[in-house]
Amino acid sequence: MALSELSRSISGSVALITGAASGMGKATAELFAEQGAIVAATDVQEQELQSVVENITKAGYSAHSWVLDVSDPEAIQETIGAIANKLGGLDIVINNAGIGAGGPFDADDFETRWSRALDVMLSAHQRIIRAALPHLRNSMSPRIVNIASTEGLGATKYSTAYSTAKTGVIGLTRALAVELGSEGITVNCICPGPIRTGMTAGIPEADKQEYARRRIALKRYADPEEVAHMTLSLVLPAASFVTGVALPVDGGLTIKNA
Repeated sequence: MALSELSRSISGSVALITGAASGMGKATAELFAEQGAIVAATDVQEQELQSVVENITKAGYSAHSWVLDVSDPEAIQETIGAIANKLGGLDIVINNAGIGAGGPFDADDFETRWSRALDVMLSAHQRIIRAALPHLRNSMSPRIVNIASTEGLGATKYSTAYSTAKTGVIGLTRALAVELGSEGITVNCICPGPIRTGMTAGIPEADKQEYARRRIALKRYADPEEVAHMTLSLVLPAASFVTGVALPVDGGLTIKNA
C-alpha cells in the first residue's frame, strides 16, 4: 500500500530544454531522459546537439533535437509548435540557453552586448513560455524552470549586461508564478553559482581554486549535473506547491560573508 499520493516521477512527460548542446543544458537533458522524460532538446549548435541526442537514444532513452536560435521570435513559435505536434504536447519547459556577456560598461560595443544579452537570456524566456503556454495548460503537471544566476542576486565587475538579464529572469519568474498560479502552472528559477561549463572553461584552474577557497563554502566549483538535479526537483509532480522560488545552487556563495 502506498503511503504517499504525490509522484516523484517525470516518466512520460514531454520536456523542452533549451541550450541542451553543452553544460547544464546537456546534463539536464541527459538526467531528464534517464528519468523517463521525452526530451525535446534545442540549441543553436547543431552538431553538438545532435551528438547529445544520439548519446541519449543509444543509451535507450527518448530524446529529439531541434536547432533553435532563441533570439529569433518566429523560430520559437515554429519550433515549439513542431515539438508539441510531434511529441503529443508539452509538460515541462526549461529555459536554459545563455551566453557570456561580460565587458566594461563604457566599452564601445556595450550596446551590442546589452541587446544580445537581454534578447537571449530574458526576452527569449518570455517568448518561449508564451509559445508553450497553450500546451502547458493541457498538462497534468505543468512546470516551468528558468535558469538565472547568482549574478541575478548580486553582481560582479564587468557583468552589467549579464547581471541585468539574470535579475530580469528572477523578476519574470516571480511575476509569472503569480499570474499562472491559479492554473496550477508552477514557475521557478535556478540561480547557479560557479559551475564547470563552457563559460568558465577559459578560467585557469589555479584561479578557479583560489576563488573557490575564498568565496564558496564548499570550496569548489560544481559539475553541471549537480544543477540538473536541482532543476529536476522543481519539475516533479510532487513539487506542486513550490512556485516563484529563486533557488541558489552555488555551494554557499551567496551566504558566505568572509
